[in-house]
Amino acid sequence: MDFARRGVMLVIASPSGAGKSSISRALFAQDPNIRLSVSVTTRARRTDEIDGTHYDFIDVPTFEKMRDNGELLEWAEVHGNYYATPRAKVEDRLASGKDILFDIDYQGTLQLYENCRDDMVTVFILPPSIAELRARLERRAQDSVGTIEKRLRNARKEMDHYAEYDFVLVNEDLEDSVQKVRSILASARLGRTRQTRLDGFVRDLQSQIDTLG
Repeated sequence: MDFARRGVMLVIASPSGAGKSSISRALFAQDPNIRLSVSVTTRARRTDEIDGTHYDFIDVPTFEKMRDNGELLEWAEVHGNYYATPRAKVEDRLASGKDILFDIDYQGTLQLYENCRDDMVTVFILPPSIAELRARLERRAQDSVGTIEKRLRNARKEMDHYAEYDFVLVNEDLEDSVQKVRSILASARLGRTRQTRLDGFVRDLQSQIDTLG
């Protein structure tokens, strides 16, 4: 028996190159009920970006108003631009039983913990080795040698926070890692507090016993 349920906020984090984006793409392809959270940003829109798909592009006064009115679940300033998660869109999707994937760092995750811990399940992805992490970054052919070295140094800092996540996976095999994340999500969907009609169902069972006399 399936009950109506509240959606899940799935946070996936990892050092650059550990496989977070690949796992996320596979989830979207295999599970139509989960979508990526669309952030708002004050950054200028790039020519290949679509407003409302990649980001919701807003101006600084609008961001400041949302922040000051408590309309944001988390926000950060990066290179002089603001990025944030609006509360209303997340709440509407969760209330309709839809799941949301968040691609944010540990600082954003901690802010989400403060605002909506009961709705969250968090996963940190580790590489099988630093040699493999470097190889993956090199295979992407997107970064210079200097940028790769910087990403590896940042990885050390990011791994300091692995214990702040509910689950930690070593991404040695992509397909296996995807299936493990899907299992985590399936378990979270079955959480007692997310079954919105469970209390009424239990009371009905109890009333059936009461009528037995």
